[in-house]
Amino acid sequence: MKKFNFSKAEKIVIKLGSSLVTKDREGLDEKCLSNLIKQIAILNSQQKKVVLVSSGAIAAGLKKLGVKKRPKVLSELQSAAAVGQMDLVRVYEELFTENELISAQILLTHNDLSDRKRYLNARSTIFNLMKSDVIPVINENDTVASEEIRFGDNDSLAAMVANLIEADLLVLLTDQDGLFSSDPREDSNAKLIHHGYVDDKNLDAIASGTKSKIGTGGMATKILAARRAALSGAHTIIASGEKKNVLVDLSYDQDIGTFLQSREVKLIARKKWLADNLKSNGKIYVDHGAEIALINDGKSLLAAGITKVSGTFDRGDVIQCLNESRQEIVRGLVNYNSEEVKKIIGVSSDKIESILGYVNESSLIHRNNMIIIKTVRKEND
Repeated sequence: MKKFNFSKAEKIVIKLGSSLVTKDREGLDEKCLSNLIKQIAILNSQQKKVVLVSSGAIAAGLKKLGVKKRPKVLSELQSAAAVGQMDLVRVYEELFTENELISAQILLTHNDLSDRKRYLNARSTIFNLMKSDVIPVINENDTVASEEIRFGDNDSLAAMVANLIEADLLVLLTDQDGLFSSDPREDSNAKLIHHGYVDDKNLDAIASGTKSKIGTGGMATKILAARRAALSGAHTIIASGEKKNVLVDLSYDQDIGTFLQSREVKLIARKKWLADNLKSNGKIYVDHGAEIALINDGKSLLAAGITKVSGTFDRGDVIQCLNESRQEIVRGLVNYNSEEVKKIIGVSSDKIESILGYVNESSLIHRNNMIIIKTVRKEND
């Protein structure tokens, strides 16, 4: 299977580990962050859409509060995160502004991505930010997260964000050069693994044998994150964020760090997720014109093409779209609930607000949130 080149990536999730964001007991490492943000600005100039997932809020908060030992009590960690998040946002805002870029903060919990409605809201927000050339900076919402809803580590958060936006690449930047055959600090013969596949079982044995920064919260979680990202067809690169110009060099397809390749084809992975993992909660019937627009022209589903609604569903649920012959042609995540859809049947998008009093989206199902179940030929073909 041919290796995917970084230069071809259009959507990239970059995760910065705590070892890069913060200095040991010294708060945020603004020099390191400045260097990385400059590189992200270069990627942006290459027309790549970048989403940044950052660690560091708790560490920054503990430093500001003068706490030298990391607390074990959850509420104390949450308080530190609340304090540290202010510093984190300030630094990112200043650094992105220096590079003539606009940034936006997004705080997420596990529930935000497991609940369909919140998932759709988060996805729509991030896509709108990227469309406006804004760099989303995402972190776990530590101030409200509990042990039951925590991502557990920001590697997992970054992987879930990669799934959310259907990223081409997940880049996990750490203080290590990549994944080694064994712990390089204990084995002088340890070799950097330049390329591997996420489903290779040998990776588990390699990660379980590492310790300290390369172990717990290190390479083991990064392999798990790579596997999670692969579910939507994303590939993963593990590399050192301390390496000069690491992101720029990667963008020129230099062989840096460890490349963990997904065997899933991106489009097939997305279809598999929608078709197999989500059950339909309702049906929408569309006219022939809408059918052609959806299947042949790759358009989103608009209210104007709807003729009938069946079943009860909420925003974010998966629904089936049926043609005039009652055949399922499309399945996807709906932007309005069933009662709202009934009110805007056959209505043009510019009239939705006058009827409902608000607009969630101009489309009922965006083309990025649907899969084609049945093909159709245009008339006179």
